[in-house]
Amino acid sequence: MSPLENKPLIDLEALFKISYGLYVVCSKNGEKLNGYISNAVFQVTAEPPRLAVCCSKNNYTAELITESGKLSISVLNKDVKAGIIGAFGYKSGRDIDKFANVEYITGETGIPVVLEDSIASFECSVSQIVDVDTHLLFIAEIINRRIIDNAGEPLTYAYYRNVKKGKAPKNAPTYINPDKQ
Repeated sequence: MSPLENKPLIDLEALFKISYGLYVVCSKNGEKLNGYISNAVFQVTAEPPRLAVCCSKNNYTAELITESGKLSISVLNKDVKAGIIGAFGYKSGRDIDKFANVEYITGETGIPVVLEDSIASFECSVSQIVDVDTHLLFIAEIINRRIIDNAGEPLTYAYYRNVKKGKAPKNAPTYINPDKQ
């Protein structure tokens, strides 16, 4: 008997074997600025350099990205403080100012770029939006990029989950409702 024969047809743990990084994705429209923790950022083309970012339609940041057509991505350091994850990952920018106690700059695009606990950043202009049911997939051309900490290591979702014992918030693409496990 194969070890796979005893497994359920859909093993949700298999999804955690896909490699992810953790990022702070930000946007701004007028005076409104916000950001969220994303584990769904990836490069889609080299010429021109483009990234894809997936964001829940329920996130305030999705609204701001859609309105402004711009976003920033900060690659989080493996040693990120819990405060950054907590502020950007588990609270709504509709209720709090996520940038009140965070080191950030306003980039060339006018969008906030989180520097604190970040090792690199990208400023982007959205070229396409794909509706994927509960989420929006933003395809964005890189306008500016910078190294913030060349010696730092990127935070992976596996490290966050297995070492830091972090959980995905309900709007994350990797969130799994415990009632459905």
